[in-house]
Amino acid sequence: MGQLKVGMKYIVKHTVREDETAFNYDSGAMHVYSTPALIARMECAAHTMLMNEGMDSVGTMVNIEHKKACKPGTVVIAEAILTEIDGKRLTFDVKVTDQEGNILGEGTHGRYIIDPERFMQKVG
Repeated sequence: MGQLKVGMKYIVKHTVREDETAFNYDSGAMHVYSTPALIARMECAAHTMLMNEGMDSVGTMVNIEHKKACKPGTVVIAEAILTEIDGKRLTFDVKVTDQEGNILGEGTHGRYIIDPERFMQKVG
C-alpha cells in the first residue's frame, strides 16, 4: 500500500460524450456536459489516485461549482489534489478544465478509505 501525502496530484483526461450531456442525464435540456458527469470525472481523478496507491475508497462529499459549459467532443482535464488527511477521511481540491485552460468546474471532494469486502458486507 502506498503512502499518502498532502499535495499529491492526479490528472485524468477525457473526451466528453453525448451520453454525458445534461439532456441525457435528465439534469437539463441542453446538449452540454452535465454537472453529474463533471462531478463523476472529478471523483474519478481522486479515486484513481487512491487505487494507484493500493487503496479503495468511496465518495462522501462534493461541493463544486459548474462554471462553464462545453459540448460533446471537448477534451476535459480533471485534476484532484489531496489537501487533507484525517485518518481514513480524505479531502481533495478538484477541478475540470478544457484544453485551453478554461475552468469548467472546481470545488472540494471527500472520500473515505475502505476495505471493499467489509464495506459490501455492511451494505447487505
